[in-house]
Amino acid sequence: MRLQRKRALWRAFRARRQLACVQDNTPRIRHDDLLLVSTLRNERVRLPYFLSYYRGMGVRHFLMIDNDSDDGTREYLLGQKDVSVWHTTASYRNALFGVHWMNWIAGKYCHGHWTLTVDVDEFLVFPFCDTRPIPALTDWLDSSGIRSFSAMLIDMYPKGPIDAQPYREGQDPFEIAEWFDSGNYMISTNPVYRNLWIQGGPRARLFFAEEPVNAPALNKIPLVKWHRSYAYLQSTHMLLPRGLNLVYETRGGEKASGALLHAKFLDTFMEKTEEELTRRQHYAGSREYVIYHDRLQRDPDLWCNWSEKYINWRQLEILGLMSKGNWA
Repeated sequence: MRLQRKRALWRAFRARRQLACVQDNTPRIRHDDLLLVSTLRNERVRLPYFLSYYRGMGVRHFLMIDNDSDDGTREYLLGQKDVSVWHTTASYRNALFGVHWMNWIAGKYCHGHWTLTVDVDEFLVFPFCDTRPIPALTDWLDSSGIRSFSAMLIDMYPKGPIDAQPYREGQDPFEIAEWFDSGNYMISTNPVYRNLWIQGGPRARLFFAEEPVNAPALNKIPLVKWHRSYAYLQSTHMLLPRGLNLVYETRGGEKASGALLHAKFLDTFMEKTEEELTRRQHYAGSREYVIYHDRLQRDPDLWCNWSEKYINWRQLEILGLMSKGNWA
């Protein structure tokens, strides 16, 4: 495991050459700031709400890696004092889907900081998030000696065709994508890395119904008290050292956990799938996106009679999709 971690860090070190810093506001970072790292491409329409949401949640600096956007994404980020931006034209796939880039940025700038690593369509909710920001959570995690915090990815979707209502810049995406699957989740434990492996939800139900074992993973560990010796191995599904993956209780009871509300399924998603049919920069030659495109062309409605309308984090706790553990 130590050798594997060294390899991951070495690949991140080599990948640094692919990144050109176009806005460096990192000297503004203070020692106790909550940081956010993200890789993105052509997400201009999502950025205003994304930045506003996480600023309101206590993020103090955004470390953004732009993978050659051509929709004004990079231009929008420039000039914002709490944002540092790197640009790359390199292959997203060859960078392990951005993991090498993010490991390098986190190792260089996030050492000693609580760091949130998310995509721009992922929104963290956690126990008491309606009254407490993320730094209140990280203060409690620090006092409890906990270095990592898990969040299950919950795919959100509208009732009716996903392209029926256009998403407007700055809009809360969950005004449109209000629904989710309250059940139908499979959970196992990876014996090697000790992380949970969660699958299910609408993507397993509709896109991978014939082969649910190949459905996308929904387990995430997005919030970590970062150390320069840490490394993500596969998106934010698992890390090394593997002790960071023990985000669940093994001797009874429950550890606190959150959820990432996933706003993938908006009207903008059809354009994304068509782009990926050409770029082929996602996992397995973008096979997942090919499946999305084919299914949504036939029927763009993810809603079913068992869909549940999202209310708040307490609803997710009741359904067993997150837990407040002993944080009260």
